[in-house]
Amino acid sequence: MDHISLLNLAALVVVLAAFFGYLNHRILRLPQTIGLVIIALLASLGAILADQVFPGLGFGNTVRGALRTLDFDDTLMKGMLGFLLFAGALHVDMGVLFLRKWAILSMATVGVVISTTIIGIATFFLSGFFEIEIPFLYCLVFGALISPTDPVAVMGILKTINIPAELEAKIAGESLFNDGVGVVIFTILLALA
Repeated sequence: MDHISLLNLAALVVVLAAFFGYLNHRILRLPQTIGLVIIALLASLGAILADQVFPGLGFGNTVRGALRTLDFDDTLMKGMLGFLLFAGALHVDMGVLFLRKWAILSMATVGVVISTTIIGIATFFLSGFFEIEIPFLYCLVFGALISPTDPVAVMGILKTINIPAELEAKIAGESLFNDGVGVVIFTILLALA
């Protein structure tokens, strides 16, 4: 299994997501997005442990080889991000969104800049505490990468709770637009780094 095609990898991810969703529904009974994150984390830790216990299987090398063949810029920025934003935007009332445009705009821009800065500073100091030298600019790139929220996850959680329509519109709009702001900040910081 030296070469895994992108189609096979996508099929594997879909099957695992469906299986993990079923496990969450039957066993954990957590909100879907939280349950999937927890199960995926446990599965990843299990795969790392299996590779350590049974190194002869070459599981780690296979995964690393498959990930090296992917162009993450094309896969994430030009592929998956578009699908996530489209899926999130399908369930937003544009009229309600437009009425709260200034609050949404300020949260999506200023919020992502503040979050990027705080995460970048915290990463820089934590890596220094653990004696891992990471340049500050790379810490900011990491902050820009993880600051935006997932619009699909936010919309899924908003459907399960009862909140005022005005607050729901602000949260949903911010989660949609902060991805675009995050991409711009990430691209600028990555070019500087």
